[in-house]
Amino acid sequence: MPIVTIQVINENLTAEKKKQLIDGVTDLVHDVLRKDPERIYVIVQEVPLDNWGAGGFTVSERRAQGFDGLCTCPKHECPPHSVPE
Repeated sequence: MPIVTIQVINENLTAEKKKQLIDGVTDLVHDVLRKDPERIYVIVQEVPLDNWGAGGFTVSERRAQGFDGLCTCPKHECPPHSVPE
């Protein structure tokens, strides 16, 4: 019985996005571990901006410095973002 916890910042995460995360992780765990999807549990845990940090800064501080955290990988063709100095 796999249990997967996904921690995300608690902003703009709609019920539909949570459903997509749960569906996608369930499919991945099923494909990799060959476990019954009915026995795969996925927990989406939302964390406040100021309870999450990287590089010594909270997410709020990083955003104030211009870092938006958006993906820049070619797979998603996301817009570029700036990184705080």
